[in-house]
Amino acid sequence: MRKIPFTLFPAIDLKGGKAVRLYQGKMDQAIEYGNPIEVAESFLAQGAEWIHLVDLDAATGVGDNRDIVTHILAHLPISIELSGGIRDQQSLDLALAAGAARVNIGTAAITNPSWTQNIVAMHGEQIAIALDIDGERVSIRGWKEMGPNVDDVLTTLMDMGVRRYVVTDISRDGTLTGPNLSLLATMAERTGKPIVASGGISSLDDLVALTQVQGVEGAVIGKALYSGAFTLEEARYRIAKEFQS
Repeated sequence: MRKIPFTLFPAIDLKGGKAVRLYQGKMDQAIEYGNPIEVAESFLAQGAEWIHLVDLDAATGVGDNRDIVTHILAHLPISIELSGGIRDQQSLDLALAAGAARVNIGTAAITNPSWTQNIVAMHGEQIAIALDIDGERVSIRGWKEMGPNVDDVLTTLMDMGVRRYVVTDISRDGTLTGPNLSLLATMAERTGKPIVASGGISSLDDLVALTQVQGVEGAVIGKALYSGAFTLEEARYRIAKEFQS
C-alpha cells in the first residue's frame, strides 16, 4: 500500500506481558488480546507504518515489559512511538538506543519541565509530549494522579519548543464513543503544532472526521481494531481514498 498523508497508529498496550485494552484508563478493566508480538506482526502485515506501543506497567510503576518492547523494536521493520515510564535520562537513552523512532513524554513533562526542555532541544522530532486529559486537567503517572490545569501546562510546554503532542481524552479512551473533535481542534489551534489524536475512535467515519480537523496529523487506534469494528487495512484504504477525492 502507498503511504498516506495521515498517519494511523495501531495501538498495543502492554500489561503483564499481554496486549490489553483499557476502558477510560482503568487498569482493573483491562481486556487481554494475547501475544503482543503477534499483534504487532499482524499490524505490520496489514501495512502499518507506525505502532503506538505503551508499557502500562512501567507507566504505573508496577514493573515493565522491557523484553517485549526490546523484541518489537529489534525485530520488526516498523517505526515505534513508545510510551510508558520514560521519566529520566536513563530510561530515555535506553528507549532511543533500542530503536524507538519517537518517545512520548507524559508525566515528566509535568513533574520535570527543565529536563523535558533539555531533551526536546536535544532530540527534536524524536520527542512528543503526551497529554492525557481528564476534563480541564492533565492526568499523570499512568492516569493514577490528577495533574495541573491544561492551560497552565500548555503555557509551559509551548515555551519549550515542543514539536508534537499526542492528545488523549481519557473519558473516551476505550469507549468507542467517537473522538473529541472540539478538544483536538482547540489543542491544535492553541499549540500551533501537529496533534496525534487518541481516544474514542469507533468507525472509519471517525477517522475521516479527524482528517478534517486542522492540525491533526494522525490517530491512535485501539479498541476499534481489537473489537473488529474495522481492520487496519480498511482504515488505510478509506483514508487513502479520502485524500484522493
